[in-house]
Amino acid sequence: MMREKEVILTVAGLKKLEDELEKLKTVKRREVAGRIKQAIEFGDITESSEYEDAKNEQAFIEGRILTLEKMLRNAKIIDSEDVNIEAVGVGSTVLLEDLEDGSQLEYTIVGSVESDPRLKKISNESPVGRALLGKRVGDSVEISVPAGVMKYKVTDIVRSAL
Repeated sequence: MMREKEVILTVAGLKKLEDELEKLKTVKRREVAGRIKQAIEFGDITESSEYEDAKNEQAFIEGRILTLEKMLRNAKIIDSEDVNIEAVGVGSTVLLEDLEDGSQLEYTIVGSVESDPRLKKISNESPVGRALLGKRVGDSVEISVPAGVMKYKVTDIVRSAL
């Protein structure tokens, strides 16, 4: 049997997934069941777009519930106290200097489920995240990205507020 993939989460990420699961199981399931019941009461469902939409939404909700349950079952929680700041790892906030233009960048390395580039949270599985893992303050790194090669120097590693 294939081993399920470990899902790395922060405490906040775990809470977010648990809240989403609870909402889907209680509120959303009830809403869509009501829509299906109402569509059936209108009569012929063979050509009812409302019925089809509701059934499709129901399938999506049930699929998402299964996905969330699997993720939670395989969750590995990263606590900020456990984060090693000697080298870049999941839970680290990394301060970088762009060696091309001297600009400063800051990224927090998180599991893929929580990545959100707009919030400067990058996945440990992304090209940048993977390249930074294990690096120490003072290390330089070259990262191949679609736009070319980016060159950074790690200037600091701090424990992020997970």
